[in-house]
Amino acid sequence: MLDHVFTDAIGALREVLEDALLERQAFEERFHVDVLLGDTTWETSYGLPGEGSPPRVRADVTLLWPTWAQTAYRTWYLGEDGTEPPRIDIELVYRMQRLCNEPRLSAVLDLLPETSPSIANEQLHRAGPTVETVYADDLEHPSYAIEISYEGTYEFSDEVLEDGAVLDQHFGALGGWIASLLVKLGDVPFDYHPAEPEST
Repeated sequence: MLDHVFTDAIGALREVLEDALLERQAFEERFHVDVLLGDTTWETSYGLPGEGSPPRVRADVTLLWPTWAQTAYRTWYLGEDGTEPPRIDIELVYRMQRLCNEPRLSAVLDLLPETSPSIANEQLHRAGPTVETVYADDLEHPSYAIEISYEGTYEFSDEVLEDGAVLDQHFGALGGWIASLLVKLGDVPFDYHPAEPEST
């Protein structure tokens, strides 16, 4: 792994999610660099253990390191005067899928707070829900999914830029919070289509 503050943030977030005993969806993790714009994105998904494939409920996490943040980081690294510290954009999406019927939104939204726990001096804020309908070729027995996203930013202070280990403290509350909400969402009495059989 590169020695970079963005990869430090990735490592810290991955650690708190795994410490919360969540199961990483291995084929859902991506590290992407936009060669035209310069933005760097890390995406991953975690679910509850034993949920099958795809899991009934999961959390999709995206960290975006925009090109201007790299410029700000380089300015700090070289000891030059900068206008503002680098920041990452954070998106967290809770997804319930394999639903047999169109979900009652109130049963889901009542469980989800409007903001996340504090990440240093920042919080993620809840956005409106999205409902998805997927049909098979015969147009019978559709499968439904609902997504609720949280969005926000995290600003790297000089303390964090000098010691990436501070990130473990700042992201520490997220792991347990994400795990507890996945458990609550999984307990909502919805009917689900069965998981796909495991390939041998």
